[in-house]
Formats: sequence, C-alpha cells, structure tokens
Amino acid sequence: MALSEEQRLRLLQTPPGKVRMVLDTDTYNEIDDQFAMVQALLSPDRLEVLAVYACPFHNKRSDGPGHGMELSYEEILRVLERLERPSAGFAFRGVTEYVGFEKRPRQAEAVDHLIGLARASSADDPLYVVAIGAISNVASALLKAPEIADRMVVVWLGGNAPHWPKSFDPLASFNLRQDVGAGQLLLDSGVPVVYVPASGVTSHLRSNVPEIEKYVEPHGAIGAFLAGRFKDYSDDHKGWSKEIWDMAAVGWLLNPDWAPSVLMPTPVLGDDMTWHEGENRHTMRYVGHVNRDAILRDFFDKLEAYAAR
Repeated sequence: MALSEEQRLRLLQTPPGKVRMVLDTDTYNEIDDQFAMVQALLSPDRLEVLAVYACPFHNKRSDGPGHGMELSYEEILRVLERLERPSAGFAFRGVTEYVGFEKRPRQAEAVDHLIGLARASSADDPLYVVAIGAISNVASALLKAPEIADRMVVVWLGGNAPHWPKSFDPLASFNLRQDVGAGQLLLDSGVPVVYVPASGVTSHLRSNVPEIEKYVEPHGAIGAFLAGRFKDYSDDHKGWSKEIWDMAAVGWLLNPDWAPSVLMPTPVLGDDMTWHEGENRHTMRYVGHVNRDAILRDFFDKLEAYAAR
C-alpha cells in the first residue's frame, strides 16, 4: 500500500468544494446509470465531470462483456447527444474482458485515460472515480499503475450490504458478480474506497411511473429519453416501482448528508462473494443509508432548470 492510514483517512473525508470526477458505467445494462450520469452532468457547481467510461457487462441484454461495453458506450453517446454535449475526448470505451480471479489487467482507452488523469492528480486534489458497474476498468488501471492509488478515491456501487442475507440474493449484486476478481483487487489495493451497497441500502432509492411522468418526462429530449427507458423496463406498471440504484453514488458526492456513511475496516471479499473480517485491514467509508427524497428532488429540480434554460 502506498498510503499510510493517516493519508487514507484524510482522503476519505467529505470532499470540500468542487470535485473532479470521472464516471465508470455499464450504461446499457439497466436504466439507473443514465439517471446518475445526467445528475452528475447537471451539477457543474459541485462536480467537474472529466470523462465517462463504458465498462463491460453480460446478461440477457448483451452477448458477452465486450458487447455489453460497446452497448454501454453507444448509450453514453445517446445521453450526451440529448444533453447537447460533445463526446470527443470525453466518452471512452472500456475493457472487453474481465480482470478475473487471475487479476490480469485488460487494455482499453478508458484505462489509459484514467491512469493519465490520476497521475495528474494529487493527495491534495484527488480524482474521484464514481464506479457504477463492474470495477474492471478501475482494477486494470490499478494493476497497470499501482502508484495512482494515493491520488484518487473510488466511490463504488458494488455488492450488497454485508448484513444482507445471502439467501435473499445468492448471486450478490450484479456489479460485483460480473468481476469478483476485480472487486477483490480493488478492496485489497489500499486505494481509498467509498463503498455504496446495492440491496439493503440503495435498493430504497426507487421511483414509479406517475412520478417519472410528472417530474422527468416533460423536460426536454433528455427527460423524454429517461422516462422512456424507465417505463420500458417493465410491461406491467400496476403497483410497480423501480430502483434507481446508481444515483446514490453520485448523491454521496453531491451531498454526503444524502447518503450517510461511517468509517470501517475494509472486509475481505471471498471468491463466493461473501464478506469476511481480516486482520489489520485498512479503512474504507461505508454508506449505510440513502435519503431517497433528497436525491430525487435534486435531480428533478436540475432537470427542470436545464430544460427551461
């Protein structure tokens, strides 16, 4: 570990002032990444978004991790187009293979760009990496350039809360199970981590069709796009709501009071995606709750103001 515990604790404090960040996202996997991306981009007073990276995923919406990454990259471009923002030099393709248990770094323009930004940062002005997908891009960067671990803070929406019974979700969360080896590498590397759990914490950040139709859909091309993605996720909207998990990671950076957290020893991640205590483990920040109303109100207000500009 390049960092002393004192240095790590300093980096894990609430960031003052404007934050330099990148967003690492499996944007096409679901509907929540798009909302998180828009909220970050519409918050220039607090967040200076330097780049968006597409990361891999594999489920019924893709033919494999590389295909998932490409679909996510195309979705990033669609979001940027509707926000009338250029993509050149801003949106980057990520890795097409997982780091895996062999902890093998993968090559991608996103990985090299992240390394460059981190190397240009410092412990006094760290780069915040908001990672809301499989952590393969970030793990590859740490493997290729381990010295960047003391120049950035990783805000990762990864697995479920440690208290969440495995019987409720035997495969843990989607982001974690995509690349468990990369998750292990991240948690073992010593890089400052703000861990944002899925089930048990950000699963409380939900919305529904009437709310989306009232506060999102009327507001420009991006509002209509997000509302369409939300409503198309289910064929039956009766009594239905949907988690918008990834907004919590951006929400913590915007206002840590919206995602209360504590400092705790970093757990050891087993190959079976279970959490274990370890000896002399370094500290991480753990988000244990989300203020769903505050995060969504902020998003609705910014979206309305953007459409009315």
